[in-house]
Amino acid sequence: MVMIIICFLAPWLAMFLRGKIFQGILCIILHLTLIGWIPATIWALIVTQREKSA
Repeated sequence: MVMIIICFLAPWLAMFLRGKIFQGILCIILHLTLIGWIPATIWALIVTQREKSA
């Protein structure tokens, strides 16, 4: 539940916490734009859910 909240507030932080440094950097770049915030959030949620199920 906490990870989902982090995905919405700071998707790049969720990537860093999962050990995906390069994806986290790309996520920061997306998150800097208002339009890119939504795809970054969705991307972080997908990564988090995949890690949770594996």
